Amino acid sequence: MIIIYRFLINFILIFSPIILFFRILKKKEDIYRFKEKFCFFTKKRGKGKILWFHGASVGELQSIIPLIEKIQKKKEISKILITTNTLSSSLVIKKLNLKKVIHQFFPIDTNLHTKKFLNYWKPSVAFFIDSEIWPNTFINLEKNKIPIVILNGRITKKTFKRWNYFPKFAKFIFKKVNFCLSSSIISEKYFKKLGVKNLKFLGNLKFSQSENEKIIKFNRLNKIIATKKIWCASSTHHNEELYCGLAHKKLKKKYKNILTIIIPRHIERTPSIISELSKLNLNICTHESKKKVRDDLDIYIIDSYGKTKSVYNFCKSIFLGGSLINHGGQNPLEATRYGCNILHGPNVNNFKEIYDYLAKLKLSSKIYNHSELSTKLENLFSKKNNSKKIQNKLNKIGNKILNNTFKEIYRLVQNEI
Repeated sequence: MIIIYRFLINFILIFSPIILFFRILKKKEDIYRFKEKFCFFTKKRGKGKILWFHGASVGELQSIIPLIEKIQKKKEISKILITTNTLSSSLVIKKLNLKKVIHQFFPIDTNLHTKKFLNYWKPSVAFFIDSEIWPNTFINLEKNKIPIVILNGRITKKTFKRWNYFPKFAKFIFKKVNFCLSSSIISEKYFKKLGVKNLKFLGNLKFSQSENEKIIKFNRLNKIIATKKIWCASSTHHNEELYCGLAHKKLKKKYKNILTIIIPRHIERTPSIISELSKLNLNICTHESKKKVRDDLDIYIIDSYGKTKSVYNFCKSIFLGGSLINHGGQNPLEATRYGCNILHGPNVNNFKEIYDYLAKLKLSSKIYNHSELSTKLENLFSKKNNSKKIQNKLNKIGNKILNNTFKEIYRLVQNEI
């Protein structure tokens, strides 16, 4: 099976320049740094031992930031290498004050590229966040006797079934994992069945919170925030903005001062979102534009990264995207840590346990269409906010998980550096 995998990944490599060219045109790749994916490194390794953390994109990255903040305080740790796959995640790292962190893009998982990557960076331990399983990388890490740790590991039922189509190959790859901290009890069971032997469940790291979160002020909105009924649609995907626009129009019949803030999951989609919502005769303004904010503004689109938490700080009614379409949902914990109430669609399999927990606390509600979205928002506008209690409870949970995870990771790291 590994021969077939290597044939397929090398086949993808042949066409990767074409794929990357179109991704650059769509502003999904860094024009200066995409070559890192082919192991043309833009940063020097330097001396000292390196801990390597890899996460696919923004969600995986944000889940480990509190842990990275604790680890980098240790004097014996000189450098931390973080790799990700997406442009958005690189922009998030750039804005963080992580002095010991080097960021590079994750290489294409060919046998040749993974060998070149490991020979250059020579990490002491490799941490893979969430569900990042890369066969050639794992094989070459084992050959180099570099411990493999799955951090906040997640395996969905769908992913588990896919691996089970190739049980021998799955065992071959997963038995290379030295240690796994799963994000849920269900994932722990799946990892065990797939061949991981050394397992622990301490809780989901996404409950934890960075100690250096920065809240910015929306100066352009300050004048109208106090006079508006505000709600936010966050991490939205294609078609979901249309649902939000229709919900806004329905709410506007009752609330003339309604303001909808939209934070697209991928900001490069902003022009198409504006085009779609303009057909509904809505007044639209983007965060990065220099247009004056009108009193009759309908939709305010956040078209830059790093503003989401600042919106949650003053807006307490949130619809989380990726849930009305078949995407699997987005992590709701960031919003609830700011005392927000969550609305979501039916497709939240990626975070099912978290949503179930929030539903028990009456912090989240499921909707199926724009009509239900507007009705639920009306209820939230009249609901008494219980944000402080919510924040305190979730912070206690998050701190416990973070501290326990850090102890486990640091014990392992001390044996390797």
